[in-house]
Amino acid sequence: MAVALLLLWALCNAIRVNGEESNGRCDHKLKFNPRPHCVSIQEFGAIGDGKTLNTIAFRNAIFYLKSFADKGGAQLYVPPGRWLTGSFNLTSHLTLFLEKDAIILGSQDPSHWGIVEPLPSYGRGIELPGRRYRSLVNGYMLRDVVITGDNGTIDGQGSVWWEWFTSHSLNYTRPHLVEFVSSEYVLVSNISLLNAPAYNIHPVYCSNVHIHNISVYAPPESPYTVGIVPDSSDNICIEDCNISMGHDAIAFKSGWDEYGIAYGRPTTIAHVRRVDLRSSTGSSLAFGSEMSGGISNILVEEVHLYDSLTGIEFRTTIGRGGYIKEIMISDVDLLNVNTSFAAIGDYGSHPDDKFDPDAFPVLEKITLQNIIGTNITIAGNFKGIEESPFTFICLSNISLSINSTSLSPWQCSYVSGFSESVFPEPCPELMNSSTSSCGILMLELQFYNIIL
Repeated sequence: MAVALLLLWALCNAIRVNGEESNGRCDHKLKFNPRPHCVSIQEFGAIGDGKTLNTIAFRNAIFYLKSFADKGGAQLYVPPGRWLTGSFNLTSHLTLFLEKDAIILGSQDPSHWGIVEPLPSYGRGIELPGRRYRSLVNGYMLRDVVITGDNGTIDGQGSVWWEWFTSHSLNYTRPHLVEFVSSEYVLVSNISLLNAPAYNIHPVYCSNVHIHNISVYAPPESPYTVGIVPDSSDNICIEDCNISMGHDAIAFKSGWDEYGIAYGRPTTIAHVRRVDLRSSTGSSLAFGSEMSGGISNILVEEVHLYDSLTGIEFRTTIGRGGYIKEIMISDVDLLNVNTSFAAIGDYGSHPDDKFDPDAFPVLEKITLQNIIGTNITIAGNFKGIEESPFTFICLSNISLSINSTSLSPWQCSYVSGFSESVFPEPCPELMNSSTSSCGILMLELQFYNIIL
């Protein structure tokens, strides 16, 4: 009775995921006070000619501004110019402000990036065993940090990294453009990110991260470049962004096999809205496959997915453990997408041979609703796990225009769920119950987002 009353309360205070009201995480704006102190990177000897290495200038400026942390914080101003640098660390209570036509350039000399230990929830580098290259802009155990500007740019100049990766010339896993580790109250807004060696923004073990009004780009041929990767983090907002990548545009993760299970930190309470996403060889919106800490309570709405291999994809495999559950995706426009929806139970590799073959992942309570697709080849590919089928998949109010090259619009195995007003008609496994079951599941997911 108590659960029924709570669900009734949720209905009476319903989330309207049709562009009117969501009550999601992005409606709770982070508030940052103006910084009372400001210095220019030029005051520390930086030269914006695109040739002079300014790593020491960035490090000295931030070391100096650290002294203002207990005085209201400070701002580091980057004026117009091309500011070449290696890796540097931010500090708490800091704003990094990039003026219009200011470009921070990542050095193409790997010795300027440094080497760091692997993340504990991964146990090794993602691409190679052992350590990994340090990201260009880093934050570790920070609080109250902002990267913003007047549409300035951080350009990783990743082409050399892509060549080294493709030719297997690297000794360590590629670096990212911006990475925050174990930090909270982080804002990234009003900038462009270009040509990352691997990921563009990687908040890992973080809380209260708001990413707003940014543009992210890497060429279609760039190998395994990814836009935004919330990883074992909570209270995430991503809104009003334009992301076009070689691989995934947005990918939610939470650790890899036994390392992610042991670390045990999920990615949860996230809200994505009003984004344009393109993914050449991956998925516009991906969940996993590194999801061993769990992924749950994600609300995605008002998104445009285009020119992509896959629109929305849930990935896992035996040995991951963990879960992907309580995901609501609504009000989606798909254009020129090969596969609209996918849930794959044998995706990805393992960090080593120590994974538990009996660690079966759980994928359940996924709602996809209010979706229109044009020039789609495959409507859905749902390939679950025999020992742990994917359950409670809800499809509602979906209309996909399938192109003439499609032989079978739906492919399903070891999956069950419900559907209502879906065209083309889904496979029988997704029509196992009355439409009221789909409505109850959607109501439950809306309720979760209200109380969280």
